[in-house]
Amino acid sequence: MRENTRLFRKEMTKAGFDIIAGDHLIVPVMFGDAKRAACMAEILLAKGVYVVAFSYPVVPMGKARIRTQISAAHTLEDLAHAVAKFVEARAELDV
Repeated sequence: MRENTRLFRKEMTKAGFDIIAGDHLIVPVMFGDAKRAACMAEILLAKGVYVVAFSYPVVPMGKARIRTQISAAHTLEDLAHAVAKFVEARAELDV
């Protein structure tokens, strides 16, 4: 699980996403804006990547994020797929 988490964090950071530092299995992907995080989560869900957006009052105002959780059941292909879908979703959101 830890290796999967390290790999996912590394690849998401390399792809330009703001990831809160740490090694916990829950990997928050920061967006700041609640609407942006919610829209991103909807796009990802449509692409088959299960994520949940959190915003105020669950997290501090301006600290909206998407919560991902890595497990030992994820394969390297699963993690690469998730990163690729995050990149695709961000491109769609930014159009």
